[in-house]
Amino acid sequence: MSQTLSLAAGTLPEFLPEQVADAAGKSGFSHVGFTIEPEHWSTTQATATMATLRQYRLKVLDVEVIWIPEGGELSDDHRLIIDAGAQLGASNVLVVSAEPDPKRTAAAMHQLCEWAAPAGIRVALEFLMITAVQSLDTALDIIALCDHDSAAMLIDTLHFQRAGHDPADLKAVDRSLLTYSQICDGNLQCADNFNSYLEDAIDLRSVPGEGELPIPDILAALPTNIPLSLEVRSKAYRENYPDPVERAKAVRRKTLANLDAMGVAIR
Repeated sequence: MSQTLSLAAGTLPEFLPEQVADAAGKSGFSHVGFTIEPEHWSTTQATATMATLRQYRLKVLDVEVIWIPEGGELSDDHRLIIDAGAQLGASNVLVVSAEPDPKRTAAAMHQLCEWAAPAGIRVALEFLMITAVQSLDTALDIIALCDHDSAAMLIDTLHFQRAGHDPADLKAVDRSLLTYSQICDGNLQCADNFNSYLEDAIDLRSVPGEGELPIPDILAALPTNIPLSLEVRSKAYRENYPDPVERAKAVRRKTLANLDAMGVAIR
């Protein structure tokens, strides 16, 4: 199988979108993702980012992250992230939720889908242990309640493992809901508390093939040719590769070598 590899914003969390795009282009990625911070997003930043995308002929796989707050009330900032994604030509917007009521989260998801649909953006709900949506089943229930064609679900290999899922669990998921996946490697186990899950997610990831996660089995259970967003949010990589281009090159080079050994071809 041959799959698209995108540089996730999380691999370069301390850099601006235009810098992330530049690193993606210089390191050979065909796709890239951005964190959109509403308080900093401006016409100047949008123009610089789009110019870099054109320079390297990059496509935007996703923008992130929309946090549905407790209570489920959306704001202009949430809408801005979607509007920025539309401006950049993003295919997906990543959503997580702090709202424990599935119905309120689903209602917020539906509104996000209404905003995103005209631009052809899929609204991908991610489950992880540091949010209110912590499992595949809960995410699927919310998407069903959302009842919108633009709703999707994001599988992150690390969070999939932390939720206690088996790759076989993915076989029952409607393929149309899986528009892209975030991939990385990491430790097989993590202490069951918020601080450990948070550190695990933002500091302890590694390149696919460097850790202990069942990456080949998860990839085999996902749809063929699903785009893969390479999210190596790692303190070690930040320290060893402080330059954004060198870090992007390193994670791409190592990922390609390891995925090739797994029989996954990247374009």
